[in-house]
Amino acid sequence: MTTKEHVLKLLEEYKGQTISGSKIAKELQISRAAVWKAIEDLRQNGYNIQASTNKGYSLPSESDLLSTQGILSHLKNKDLGKDILTYKSLESTNQTIKKLAADGACHNTVVVSEMQTNGRGRLGRSFYSPKGSGIYMSILLKPSKTEQTTYPSILITTAASVAVCRAIEEMTGKQIKIKWVNDLYYKNKKICGILTEGITNFETSAIESIILGIGINFSFPTEEFPTELSEIFGSLFNRKEDLLNCEKSKQTQIIPSKNALIASILDHLFEIQPQLNDGSFLKEYKQRSCVLGKRITVLSPSEAIPALAIDINETGGLIVQLSDGSKKTLQSGEISIRPEDLTTGWE
Repeated sequence: MTTKEHVLKLLEEYKGQTISGSKIAKELQISRAAVWKAIEDLRQNGYNIQASTNKGYSLPSESDLLSTQGILSHLKNKDLGKDILTYKSLESTNQTIKKLAADGACHNTVVVSEMQTNGRGRLGRSFYSPKGSGIYMSILLKPSKTEQTTYPSILITTAASVAVCRAIEEMTGKQIKIKWVNDLYYKNKKICGILTEGITNFETSAIESIILGIGINFSFPTEEFPTELSEIFGSLFNRKEDLLNCEKSKQTQIIPSKNALIASILDHLFEIQPQLNDGSFLKEYKQRSCVLGKRITVLSPSEAIPALAIDINETGGLIVQLSDGSKKTLQSGEISIRPEDLTTGWE
């Protein structure tokens, strides 16, 4: 890391507290002048670092600029912090990490961006990714040769869904539900999408790498959504409303930092990876499901088939019962459910 990055990491670790310039210099074994220069560079990059005479520097607790150092300061598993790359803007985090994979990037490489100019969702759809309002991240997974043939992509998607739910609830206390296979819902609105893509060896047809893309609508007024999305999509937080509630309740902070949530997601993803061997997380996936026991519509390019969602199997497939009483297992594809059928079980 550069001197500036080391200073930022220390400020993140002491976030909301004041740390003297001499202490920073001593811990990092650099001069006071180098500390001052790093602070000025960080201010130029948008960090509102406050200075108090004879006391030192502080990064306000409400500071929420994405940074590798900010994420590292919250990570429990430090082994995950070796390759975390943050950007101001990217066309797509999945596309960027795909290029990094081609250049030899290692397992658990992470790419995070403050915005995407061409974010991608499932089935070639675009993913609305405005600046500063969401979490847009991708993780590179490199399974062993055994895992390459053992784990279907749908199982990885379902495991990731559970991990993200755990992280969100840990950081916010909000109850999150899952709409098969990859959409997370809060209060009847979609707040997160997960896109899993495989990189295949041309000669052997084996999946060498898996790209796990996660997009979360974190905090912005719902009125800022494009009209065509406002009925479907929501946000974990509505910054205007939450700040007003914060003032009324006299709380100092009710919205966690994006850096902290990203770190929690990475920790939970790491914890759940071994469970791919036995699928033990699927019980929780079912408990969080907002479609099981509900009337749904199975969508295909040519038709829409009414069905009843009855179970999820050991590989993450959705078992449905058709109108003629027959059963079918969906391993991929798209389903829809009426909004009014999603309203039960919310906090």
